[in-house]
Amino acid sequence: MPIEVFDKDEFVELSGKATECRIKRNPDNVKLKLSTSRYMYTLKLEPGDEAEVISKLGCPTVEI
Repeated sequence: MPIEVFDKDEFVELSGKATECRIKRNPDNVKLKLSTSRYMYTLKLEPGDEAEVISKLGCPTVEI
């Protein structure tokens, strides 16, 4: 089961040990999914707020 993270700074910190970040864009929200060796972490954002978080990530990103 994925773990939902509600804090943007905590999500960016977790990205340091992630293998990749998947970005899924929906009409009402944007989901960021971090894949680590143990867990998958998700963060839901409003459209338009994701650019700031994506620029700070410490892992490769993949658009879904």
